[in-house]
Amino acid sequence: MKGRFRLRFLDTRPLRASRSFRDLWIGTSVSQLGGQTAAVAVLAQVWDLTGSPVGTGAIGLATGLPIVLFGLLGGTLADTVDRRTVVRATTAGQLLAAAGLCAQALAGNRSVLLLLALVAVQTSCGALGAPARRTFPVRLLPGDQVAAGLALTNISFQAAMLAGPAMAGLIIARWGFPAAYATQAVAMAVSMLAVIRLPAMRPDGADAAGGRRRPERGGWRVVLGRPTLRGSLATDLAATLLAMPVALFPLVNEIRFEGNPQTLGLFLSAVAVGGITAGLLSGTVTRLRRSGLVQLSAAGVWGLALAGFGLVGPLWAALGCLAVAGAADTVSVVTRSALVQLETPDAYRGRVSSVEHVIGVAGPELGNFRGGLLASATSAPFALVLGGLSAALAVGAVAATHAPLRAYRTPSAGAGPAGPGAADAKPLDRPEVATPEAAVPEAAGPAAAAAGQAR
Repeated sequence: MKGRFRLRFLDTRPLRASRSFRDLWIGTSVSQLGGQTAAVAVLAQVWDLTGSPVGTGAIGLATGLPIVLFGLLGGTLADTVDRRTVVRATTAGQLLAAAGLCAQALAGNRSVLLLLALVAVQTSCGALGAPARRTFPVRLLPGDQVAAGLALTNISFQAAMLAGPAMAGLIIARWGFPAAYATQAVAMAVSMLAVIRLPAMRPDGADAAGGRRRPERGGWRVVLGRPTLRGSLATDLAATLLAMPVALFPLVNEIRFEGNPQTLGLFLSAVAVGGITAGLLSGTVTRLRRSGLVQLSAAGVWGLALAGFGLVGPLWAALGCLAVAGAADTVSVVTRSALVQLETPDAYRGRVSSVEHVIGVAGPELGNFRGGLLASATSAPFALVLGGLSAALAVGAVAATHAPLRAYRTPSAGAGPAGPGAADAKPLDRPEVATPEAAVPEAAGPAAAAAGQAR
């Protein structure tokens, strides 16, 4: 009884059902922790070299541009060749770049351009492999466990966000920048080992040797022509573009809490704590089949919670609103990611994943920019309240105009592995059921009939 109660909250079935997913999860978790450590080291080293906020701002340029450019290219690549091969090659590139970062720190590099160039190379490799990597859970797990697998990945990411910066501070203070970059290199080696052990994951339509003459046309048509995908991604874009609050944190802290740096840190921590809490309780969400409705509801709560953050006065109430927002964001991300993966034909999965990846990167950045502009013209509380309410209303509009998204149901328990790469997934002792509704996108053409893609 105790085991059943615990399982209801944190759904660990994917770790037991698929050895390949378990290896991937471990490798990804370790690499995320190493990535957070290196991110703090880069920020600190650039500041040490330049002493200028322009220099630290250039880090965003060195990472943002490669993510957009190579993320979209990676989507096409993931729909052309074996996705395992793509991720192996790009992970090897990230490992080499991490070694380069460690070497430049050991050599006492004083060139910020060299440092940013290595960061750009590493980011480019990661962005190129990201769309292919995003398709792995749906190929390794039964359909009813995809959301649970993504929830486990989200928990490890949130944990890395909390622990990584603190660990980086300790490592840099005691052993310096080379040790922090070496930590990432070791983490990438662990991730590389996990990827090597994965089964081949050729896109549907590829020949036995893993190649295909060209990917099927219509990557964007799959998104735009399918209400479930279009509505899900529009919900994410509305929530982040209209209500992203991070850029307003310093101003809110200055107005209400006298600019205390500890309070500013608590703002960020509250969001992460909410996300981890939702992840630990994710079994109560990932077992719900109405994932479209769950995503819409969570995105609406995100907007309302941030509007509440703009209105409340006491610190405890502000942190509570941010924790609720973080929890809602985690629920929305997990359910959306599973829905997109399950609803997209496999021949288009890489390109749709790249679209989702770019939206996930550009939406928050543009949302922070929008919030900063509005706050400079009015005030931070007004910008938060207007942004949060606008996001909630926009999500409501998406819900009202996308009935297939509201009605969408994920596969029932007992559905077989979601893709050819799920050969090691253990069958469940439950009856077989049908695949998700509308398995073929309305505007993708007949070649897309047997495929499945997700973000």
